[in-house]
Amino acid sequence: MPLTRRQILKSALFAGAAATFVPRHLLGGEAGTAPNDRVTLAGIGIGGIGHPQLKDARDAGFQVVALCDVDDVHAKKTYDVFPEARKYRDFRDLLNSEGDKIDAVYCGTPDHTHAIITLAALRAKKHVCCVKPLTRTIEEGRAVLKAVKEAGTATQVTMQPSTSEQACRIMELIYAGAIGEIREIHAWSGRPVWPQGMLDYPNWEDPVPSTFDWDLWLGPAEKRPFADQWPENCPYPGMACANWGKRGVYHPFNFRGWFAFGTGSLGDMGCHRANLPYRMFNLKHPTRITASSTRAYSVSYPIGCMVTYDYPASEDFPEIRLTWYDGGLKPAVPKCMGSEIFPAEGVLYVGTEGMMFNDRILDPERAEKFANVPKTIERRGGVMPEWYEACRGGQAASANFEYAIPVTEFVLLGNLAVMTGKAVEFDPETLTIANNPEAQALISQPYHNGWTL
Repeated sequence: MPLTRRQILKSALFAGAAATFVPRHLLGGEAGTAPNDRVTLAGIGIGGIGHPQLKDARDAGFQVVALCDVDDVHAKKTYDVFPEARKYRDFRDLLNSEGDKIDAVYCGTPDHTHAIITLAALRAKKHVCCVKPLTRTIEEGRAVLKAVKEAGTATQVTMQPSTSEQACRIMELIYAGAIGEIREIHAWSGRPVWPQGMLDYPNWEDPVPSTFDWDLWLGPAEKRPFADQWPENCPYPGMACANWGKRGVYHPFNFRGWFAFGTGSLGDMGCHRANLPYRMFNLKHPTRITASSTRAYSVSYPIGCMVTYDYPASEDFPEIRLTWYDGGLKPAVPKCMGSEIFPAEGVLYVGTEGMMFNDRILDPERAEKFANVPKTIERRGGVMPEWYEACRGGQAASANFEYAIPVTEFVLLGNLAVMTGKAVEFDPETLTIANNPEAQALISQPYHNGWTL
C-alpha cells in the first residue's frame, strides 16, 4: 500500500537521526571504535549526576578507565566504584595523558564548563556524552556543532529519551489522531530545588578546602571569592520549591541558580520536557518567545517563570504553541479531570479533539477507541545504551549533538526572554535577535582567566 503522509514523516524523523553518525570505516579508523572493541571511557565531573550516569555507562558496556573532578571529597564515592580508574583533577591533563587509551569522554560538570570540555574532547576525536543542557550560550552551541561535524564521532546529550516506551507510545497515539491535531503543549517542572532569586553575590569570602580547586571550578567564569554556605538566617535556601542542595552557595549542585554558572530551572528540566515535542513535530526554532516571571535579577534566575514559544506551521503540522512553567507554576487542570491535581512534573497535550496528560488520553471514550493503536516506532535502551551503540558504529544516539542543538537553544532562548523581560524573535541563520538588543548581547558572553572556545 502507498505510504501515508504521517508514515513518511515518521520514517524521515527517525531515519534522519541515524544518518548523522559517520561509520568508523569511512573515517579511516581514526574517529570511531570497531564493533568488536570494548569502548574505553573517561568521566569528567563525576561527583554529582556523573556518579549514577557513569554507573549506567558501565552497565551499558563502557569500560571506565579514567576519572576527573575538581573536588576530591565530592568525587570519592565515584572513585570508590571505579578503583582501577586513573585519577585527574584538570581535564586537560586527562586528555593529554590518556591520548589513545580512551575512546570516549563523559562530561558531567556545571553548565558553564560544558562547552570548553566538550570542544576539547571533540577536537581530540573522542566520542562525547554531555549532560544537559549541552551549552550555556547560543554561541557555544554553534561552536560545538561545527566541532562535531569535523570530528565525526558519536555524541549524546542526557535528555529524557524520546525513544522510551512512554515517549514512543505518546507519538503513536498522537500520530493516530487520538486527540486530533495538536495546537498547544504545556510542560512544567517543580524545579528549582536549589536557591534562585538572589539579589547579588555573597559579600564575604571563605577558605577554599585543600581538597577542592576553586579556580578550576570557575574555569571561564569571572573570578570571584569562594563562598561555602549561606548563613542560617539567609532566606535564599528556603525560597525554592524544595531544598535538595541544602545551604551551599555555589558548590555542590547549587550553581544552577546563578546566571554565570547555570541555566536555571528551564535549563535543568526544559531539555527533558522539550525533547519529545521536538522529535514528534520536527520542531526547529520558534518565531517568537515571550515570558513572565517573579522578579529577575542580573546575577540569578527568578524563582518561577512562564515562557511561551510560538512555532510556525509546517507542511505536516499546524502552528503549535508550547508553554513552559516552573517554580511551582502549572497550567490549569482541565475540567474533565475533576478533582485531580497535576503532579510536580508533567506535559499536557491539547488537540482539536481532546487532551492527553503525558500518555493518558483524558476522554475515556477516545481512550477506549485508540487503545489498540499498533506499536510502530522503535523503542531503544536509553541514554547510555544508545550512546554505546553509536560508539561501536551502530545507529546514532537519539539526542546526538546535531539534533540536540535546537533543543538546547529552546532553553537558552527562553532564559533570554525571562532575563530581559522582553519578547525574543531569534534568527537561527544569522544568530540575531533584532527586536531585543539586551538579549542579543547575551548570545555570546566573555571568557575569563585565559579560557577561550
